[in-house]
Amino acid sequence: MQLNTIRRGSGDPIVFIHGMGTAASTWDACAEALADRYLTIAVDLPGHGDSPCPEDRTAFTRDAALADLDLVLAGLGGPAVLVGHSLGGYLALAHAATRPNVARGIVVLNTGPGFRDPEKREGWNDRSRRNAHRFGVPERVVDLNLQQDSVVMDRLAETTTPTLVLAGGADRPEYTGSGQYLERKMPDARLVVLDGGGHSMHEDTHAIEVATLVADFTAVLP
Repeated sequence: MQLNTIRRGSGDPIVFIHGMGTAASTWDACAEALADRYLTIAVDLPGHGDSPCPEDRTAFTRDAALADLDLVLAGLGGPAVLVGHSLGGYLALAHAATRPNVARGIVVLNTGPGFRDPEKREGWNDRSRRNAHRFGVPERVVDLNLQQDSVVMDRLAETTTPTLVLAGGADRPEYTGSGQYLERKMPDARLVVLDGGGHSMHEDTHAIEVATLVADFTAVLP
């Protein structure tokens, strides 16, 4: 699927991936703060923003979304840093786990690596389906949020892509816990907790802080 993107600036590419039920515009403040130094590409995931929303549910799997992201990355002419929030953060982790050494680095905000326990995965999937109306998207689009395996969890120890993990101190505690887990299990991950940050801190209260952290992280990558 050809995803809609919003591009700003020039330089080394940074690709932004939003969470469930939002859109590329959630990254406007961060992208504008970085566009004087980097090429920023904010992606509308399938069924979101101005990207297509096909009737075929197979368009809304994790692996289909990763293949769509591959098309975006292939047009950049060089390796990018992936920055993902919530679902977008999980997709960034999944991309690094299944496509080693493709991204220069990843930054994940208020997200987690999924579940190894099948019962916990199914509990997550049930909640996602029940909350489809809250996300403001057709029910089939919520399939993007469903987890069918534990590939990210299983490959954390071998995912060497440099990773910056951001968690909001005012978000649900499990996101800080997930960040601590990623920092502990991944070979090259660092956690930063932003005091007072909520789930969408990149969009409202901490946009400049998040942009600064992304810029500093990117500047030292090989």
